[in-house]
Amino acid sequence: MALYDYSGALKKGRKQYQVSVAKGEYPYLPVLDDILSYTDIISEVNLGLMDVPLDKIVGTKTKGRTSAFANNFMPLLAEKSEFGAKWAYLYDHQIEEGIHDPIVAYEFMNQYYVQEGNKRVSVLKYVGAFSITASVTRLIPKRTDDLDNRLYYEFLEFYQVSFNCDVWFSQEGSYDRLLKAMGKAPEEVWSEDDRIYFKSAYDQFSKAFGAFGGNSYEMTCSDAFLVYVELFGYDVVKLKTEGEITKDLTKIKDELLLTSRGSKIALVEQPEEVEEPDNSPLKIINWLRPSQNIEPEMLKIAFIHAKTAETSSWTYGHELGRMYLEQAFEGRLKTVAFFEADTDAEIAGAIDLAIAARCNMIFTTASQMIGLSVKAAIEHPEVKIFNCSVNMSYSSVCTYYARMYESKFLMGALAASMAQCDKLGYIADYPIYGTIANINAFALGARMINPYVKVHLEWARVKDRNAREELEKEGITFISGEDMITPKTASREYGLYKKEADGEFRNLATPIWHWGKFYEKIVNTTCRGGSDVKEMKGKQAINYWWGMSADVIDVICSQNLPHGTNRLITFLKNSIRSGSFQPFVGTIYSQDGTVQCEEEERLSPEEIITMNWLAENVVGKLPEFDELTEEAQSLVRLQGLTIYDNAVMEE
Repeated sequence: MALYDYSGALKKGRKQYQVSVAKGEYPYLPVLDDILSYTDIISEVNLGLMDVPLDKIVGTKTKGRTSAFANNFMPLLAEKSEFGAKWAYLYDHQIEEGIHDPIVAYEFMNQYYVQEGNKRVSVLKYVGAFSITASVTRLIPKRTDDLDNRLYYEFLEFYQVSFNCDVWFSQEGSYDRLLKAMGKAPEEVWSEDDRIYFKSAYDQFSKAFGAFGGNSYEMTCSDAFLVYVELFGYDVVKLKTEGEITKDLTKIKDELLLTSRGSKIALVEQPEEVEEPDNSPLKIINWLRPSQNIEPEMLKIAFIHAKTAETSSWTYGHELGRMYLEQAFEGRLKTVAFFEADTDAEIAGAIDLAIAARCNMIFTTASQMIGLSVKAAIEHPEVKIFNCSVNMSYSSVCTYYARMYESKFLMGALAASMAQCDKLGYIADYPIYGTIANINAFALGARMINPYVKVHLEWARVKDRNAREELEKEGITFISGEDMITPKTASREYGLYKKEADGEFRNLATPIWHWGKFYEKIVNTTCRGGSDVKEMKGKQAINYWWGMSADVIDVICSQNLPHGTNRLITFLKNSIRSGSFQPFVGTIYSQDGTVQCEEEERLSPEEIITMNWLAENVVGKLPEFDELTEEAQSLVRLQGLTIYDNAVMEE
């Protein structure tokens, strides 16, 4: 019987050999001694006995028997050889009693090379075993700038607290993300129970992912495990069975595909063009019918807000949009709003209530709701869920945001044309994606009118600093403040305003987020099938990023503006709307003198959203992470610029 199985292993080995030769790959086991001949090893560490996953054992320490195996550890020598007889004996031993003697191996770059026990590894790989006990010596290479080397040193830091050798990521920062998802501090040493629970959960996932076809994904098993944990939560994941994990993997297939393809984001800059606006209930029912057992008479949409319309200008703006949507569809759809969903429990509760109320579409209007929005979309694929955020990479939900920088450019030009000095003020809220583009667009718009103007930047969400008082010290009277008023604390300090000598405020212009039109266009696009979503499912995340050309952004100016100034702003607005003029075009310098955009070139949408530099005529800086208020830090953790990554990880 054992010789029959050796024949089966031999066929696998010879087939792998032929495939490797055809591909121009080395057909035998890699030899660690050959690899180390051009590698600087700075330390050897005895790890003792440990359970090593068989898929991490990739080669042999010395040349010895390397040609006896194909590079998948299956044998290449004939059945009647002494090697074949010994392999068959080990196979019988495994079937009858199990192989328990530990092998001797070396770990290098989180892969294992066998010193003693190659045939034991071969037999166990053939029977589909998961791991083997090994006495391991770790070889630590010198630090370099090579990506694999940097990843290995991140792995070593993770190993110091977890004593786990299974996890290997392909992207930097993933170990810290995993610890964060587990609720662990970076330097917190795991307890014995932590290690047992984690290894059990990871082993279960590894088996399920392998059976699911994980080898076909361009990602490591650990990459997939991180996606799974971040979507479902570690406390839930560690209690899952292999069968439950397999079912979950089917649900998150598109999320895994998106991650394996680099988490690319498609910024859809224009709404889909349609021949005839048609908001008829029939269209809506046709959209719903394939994914629901019932046929609701009309679309029911839920809006979930973090605050109330009375206490938040952001929520107030979205509520105006909801009411506009109801009017635009003339009673052919229903909407419902949920307020004060600010914590994870409140957000999850509001989403559950919306689904229980048989809402077919849900808009979550705050970026911090993205995680629970994705989770709900995975569990309820029959419900279309959208989150108001930008630069988020998920396949299960679409995100939406507006190109507010276009209106800020106009307001900068207006401010410079009205001011009789070279100082303007700008009060920003959070240093997150999109905010820096708004600041720089304002500064560039101002400089187009006055080449000597300086924009003094202050942040409203930093500790122990009053933005308005700081601008007042500089004698600045023309200021760009909050975009909208908050009904409960109404003030004239919004939009672009001037502080007069008597302390009164004169409003000159205000940017408009026309969320109603945004929602109307999303509903129309979705009810017509959303072709862009279908084509990019699992390939790129969809982010509706519309601006003035879609009528979702505008600037309302005071009627008291000088005639010439009003004509200028109208001309610039129409130019941006038609696409004949763009704010981020031509030579642009940052504060340190670096050329961020060359002459006759324009910044790409991705460069605009993710910019982390300030224009040369901006006076001020990006705040340090620990200078931000608790609320601001929370948003930065989610949507903060890359310059904050290390601070967030160290927190």
